[in-house]
Amino acid sequence: MATHRGGCHCGAVRFEFEGRVERAEVCNCSICRKTAYLHWYVDPEHFRLLSGEDALRDYRFGTRVARNLFCGTCGISAFRRARSDPDRIDINLRCVEALDVETLPVDYFDGVHWEEAFARRR
Repeated sequence: MATHRGGCHCGAVRFEFEGRVERAEVCNCSICRKTAYLHWYVDPEHFRLLSGEDALRDYRFGTRVARNLFCGTCGISAFRRARSDPDRIDINLRCVEALDVETLPVDYFDGVHWEEAFARRR
């Protein structure tokens, strides 16, 4: 299993995770569209926050289930807890070093119609 590292723009928040990134997911909900989030999910035991816990801010809206974590200094959301899978870490692949996201196949999730799309996903 490969180890990947990443973080926010200013470097305050740093993390690593283990896994083989084979695909990405794009969601069209309001926050994902505005932040250009590119999703990849990992189990918590494969994720380590290396630095920046004190720099993280938590933004919640709507159902307040999702924890949209971002760096309080630069504003970048490098990872979060998604409403669709709150027990896993949702990594923004755009924040992972040495990963060419342009080569990854992409799945699309219709976050504008979240309930229906989530029901189809199961």
